[in-house]
Amino acid sequence: MNATPDLTLWGAGTSRTIRAHWAMHELGLSYKVKPIGPRTGETKTAEYTRLNPRQKIPLLQDGDFCIGESAAIVAYLSRMYSTPERSLIPEATRDHAAWLEWCFFVVAELDSTSLYVMRRHRADALGHIYGVAPEVVAQAAEYFRSQLRHVEVALADGRPFLMGERFSSADILLTTCLDWAIAYGVGICENAMPYLERIQRRETYQRAVAANVAAAPIAAVPAKL
Repeated sequence: MNATPDLTLWGAGTSRTIRAHWAMHELGLSYKVKPIGPRTGETKTAEYTRLNPRQKIPLLQDGDFCIGESAAIVAYLSRMYSTPERSLIPEATRDHAAWLEWCFFVVAELDSTSLYVMRRHRADALGHIYGVAPEVVAQAAEYFRSQLRHVEVALADGRPFLMGERFSSADILLTTCLDWAIAYGVGICENAMPYLERIQRRETYQRAVAANVAAAPIAAVPAKL
């Protein structure tokens, strides 16, 4: 591992970009920020497209290595830069497997299958692009609440974090989804409320919220006549 990593994070302003900012703060990493936003034209510049042909945020540059997808960025940082003093990933085989299960569950069932479906079809979100569909939004919200039973059961034993006594990057993924669900008026399970309040008090979370602010979008350059 490079003792002084050259890290640049592209992206800010969304529930996914905050994950990468938060992981960096948890690990005590210094990094540069390119606070571009989605659907602003900033992800379609020639410079950014060379780095990420998908034209999505966030994107992490670690020297000459680039990685996209928020959960993958968090997993990479967790594996690459965790230390005994600051660790976001369990090492024991079965603990690591349980961590993977939580990460995959949050990304697949709570984020992509539920919350992002709502985002795509809400009139106040991306419905103007993908079509406003209130019934789809309602069903996605119901599916989110049903899947949150997994969280409700896990937290019923009073554990402070998903992996027990130890905060991990799985908590980063879950918290961003809980924040998102509340913002969308979906509601969250009873045991998740004290969990969320506890995590929101973390100084690293508050720093990530402050860092996750998109800059003004790039102004379109008029074509020369």
